[in-house]
Amino acid sequence: MSKHFEYKSVLADFINGFIHMKEASGCNFLRGKWILFEIDRFFQENNILEPVITRELVQKWRKTRVNDSPVTIYTKYSIISQLARYMSRQGHECFIPRLPAYGSSKWNFTPYIFTHKQIDLLFCRSNLLRMYDRHMSNTMFSVPAVLRLIYSTGLRISEALSIKNADIKFDQGHILIRKTKNGCERIVPVNDGLREVLQQYANYRDKIPVRHVSGPNSFFFIKSDGSYCNPQAIYTWFRRLLAECSIPYVGNHHGPRVHDLRHTFAVHAFVQMARNGMDLYSSLPIISACLGHKSLSATEQYVRLTSEMYPELIEQCSQINAFVYPKI
Repeated sequence: MSKHFEYKSVLADFINGFIHMKEASGCNFLRGKWILFEIDRFFQENNILEPVITRELVQKWRKTRVNDSPVTIYTKYSIISQLARYMSRQGHECFIPRLPAYGSSKWNFTPYIFTHKQIDLLFCRSNLLRMYDRHMSNTMFSVPAVLRLIYSTGLRISEALSIKNADIKFDQGHILIRKTKNGCERIVPVNDGLREVLQQYANYRDKIPVRHVSGPNSFFFIKSDGSYCNPQAIYTWFRRLLAECSIPYVGNHHGPRVHDLRHTFAVHAFVQMARNGMDLYSSLPIISACLGHKSLSATEQYVRLTSEMYPELIEQCSQINAFVYPKI
């Protein structure tokens, strides 16, 4: 088992056995391993000691997945159902959830794209956040830097929170992303403004009286007590920021969501590159590499979205490429 997938919950033995069965049948199960890693962490964080999957636990887990698309939810329910059937065959009868409606495409909804004014407002309000109690496991300490990192690099929230201290190379101006959705490591650039933010955060974080807080193998983003940041806690603070900035929250997966900062990064990057004279499709491989997509088709959806929001860019790109298709 890869060190990336060390399952430690009460379900660990069943998860490992289930994965072994899948791989023995020749199945490429990388996505499934990540989903099971999420389920394993859910069981750990909720101190669940009985090796069984119940309806109540599935419902409680589902409420934490506010940032997942319908297609992602469908995939995760499929893995949970398969694991529940496997456990039932092993003598531990479990609740087998029904699969939700399957979306035909991850783009069967329109992501929320923040305006530059809204981004500035979110960041300013995040600087004014204050703890409402003295609970030391509070995540508020990391929120301003996390949100800026996601918007500036297009990282997923899971990728941002998995960064270790050794992964950040301030002197070289980049961050190594190890735990990615598709299993491929990548490097994301850090501009001067973001580097200043991250260094300031690290400076204050290192003053926390917790051992090894600045160690190379410790998580870069932590709670006030030095423990790992839970994505759900970031979502909670983000919802509070939306309310303080008077940005309407629609809900029911229509956002705005933390993940929409990643979408906004892509669109804003395309706009900036187009206004600097680069054709949208010429900039496609660059944005695709930053986002960590395996194929250009996944990134191409952002071109459509950008052209719909900024139609003047299409006219500009047509002038840039006029020599390719001359008038007859």
